[in-house]
Amino acid sequence: MLKTIIQASENFCIHQIRKPHVINDGINHKRTLIAYIDIDTQDGKKHRVYIASDENFMQRVSKLFLEEDNSDEETLIDMTLETTNLIVGSAKVIAEEANENPYTINTPHFEKIDNFDFAYDEAKIVKIENDEMIIAIKEL
Repeated sequence: MLKTIIQASENFCIHQIRKPHVINDGINHKRTLIAYIDIDTQDGKKHRVYIASDENFMQRVSKLFLEEDNSDEETLIDMTLETTNLIVGSAKVIAEEANENPYTINTPHFEKIDNFDFAYDEAKIVKIENDEMIIAIKEL
């Protein structure tokens, strides 16, 4: 499942942000904007997908979609929720097309602005220049 979410995040970097990116294992310990979305797989399992990005990464997204050079915290939170929905929604389509344990997604929720300290089963970091976004998944 993480495979399709990473594929969707790479598509997001390539087609939306249009900057080179690198994928690494693990998490970082930066202060991040953290949102999650719960998914229900066809095989009956539930997972929580976390998207946690540093402020600069989300400011890139805000600049892209809203053309704002310096967004306030509320806008960055909204962009975090929208990015979570876009990436996981895209991954849902990828999983359906590949028939790789298709799933449904719920509404994204904003958790907090802080270090990523949630339990997870797998995690990757998407890095564009010095900006980072964590993608982590936990079976519930």
